[in-house]
Amino acid sequence: MQIERRVTIPVRVGEIVIGGDAPIAVQSMTNTDTADIPATVRQIRELAEAGSELVRFTVNTPEAARAVPEIRQRLRDAGCTVPLVGDFHFNGHVLLTRFPECARALDKYRINPGNVGAGSHRDENFATICAIARDNGAAVRIGVNGGSLDQDLVMRKMQENTNRNLGKTSTEVLNDCMVISALGSTGMALDAGLGEDQIIISCKVSSPPDLITIYRELSSKTRQPLHLGLTEAGMGMKGLVWSATGMGVLLAEGIGDTIRVSLTPEPGGDRRDEVYAACELLQALGLRSFAPAVTSCPGCGRTTSTTFQEIAMQVQEHLRARMPEWKTAHPGVETMKVAVMGCIVNGPGESRSANIGISLPGTGEEPKCPVYVDGRLFTTLHGNAAELAQAFLALIDEYVATRYPGGEAKG
Repeated sequence: MQIERRVTIPVRVGEIVIGGDAPIAVQSMTNTDTADIPATVRQIRELAEAGSELVRFTVNTPEAARAVPEIRQRLRDAGCTVPLVGDFHFNGHVLLTRFPECARALDKYRINPGNVGAGSHRDENFATICAIARDNGAAVRIGVNGGSLDQDLVMRKMQENTNRNLGKTSTEVLNDCMVISALGSTGMALDAGLGEDQIIISCKVSSPPDLITIYRELSSKTRQPLHLGLTEAGMGMKGLVWSATGMGVLLAEGIGDTIRVSLTPEPGGDRRDEVYAACELLQALGLRSFAPAVTSCPGCGRTTSTTFQEIAMQVQEHLRARMPEWKTAHPGVETMKVAVMGCIVNGPGESRSANIGISLPGTGEEPKCPVYVDGRLFTTLHGNAAELAQAFLALIDEYVATRYPGGEAKG
């Protein structure tokens, strides 16, 4: 399937471009206390190494604002050039004015027009942030959220729906308000001096059907780049499925220039999971390639041993661990396909279809593990799970070194 992407205005954010003909970018957000500089720097580096191409963090206090320049400097000293996005709510106009070093250190500001202020102060505060972005050459994301819409706008549109007997549901009115807020705020940003090439828009809600409805409407009314994501996707499987459902439909229609999968992490969980999920979503649609794809079977009554599951997990972890090095030392490796199969039904066929694959024996099958390289039987492995994993990982490393040498990728 060839996806024809919607044409949008390119916006430069640090060293990358959002929109235009640039690849769809993956974003993530830290969950550290921004004022804790070592913890925040460490997590940003982890997210960037996992594949995040922009990293956003909360700037909500004077302490957080003071920390931003030091965070940027430590990252750059470590060779991490990922663009930095400041997330501002309620007091962004104050912090950016009081701490100009913070304003200069950020590549993009996120503004929520629903909580930048009330009444006449709203327009003034919003314009202040836009003017600071203009003066610093920073991009701005106008990020409308369903949970924090401008209540004056909502009440006005609800009353209009009643007075004119439009027959819209409250959800339909709220969805309309999301689009109105985004477009109206974009006009205000332009009036404040920002260029079209500095503005990205998002309209985030928690429901995939509403997300699809809103972005279809929004994409028909603006050429600004669009950031996709549910505002709160949820935890684990629910968050993954709901995010893929909403964003997958839109991305398949060519809508979306940058995405975030906003997963609720388990206590002590790995924040990088949301990056891996976003990368997998784009890779599944054929829009980007970030890391070698691992094909593995789900298991059945033929695979009562857990050996193939253990090896598949080790292969996935190995590839993720090696990608920060491989993506520069072995260009093209992100397109590699690896198969770890559990029995004779589909094992040999899937292994032959991959660049490198192993077919493990199912219950009662002959205890041998053929390994296929580029469609041909390469060797047959024997041993316990640990020995098989070690041998297969070594073969993967050898394949990468020979098929994807430094410089122009081959294979």
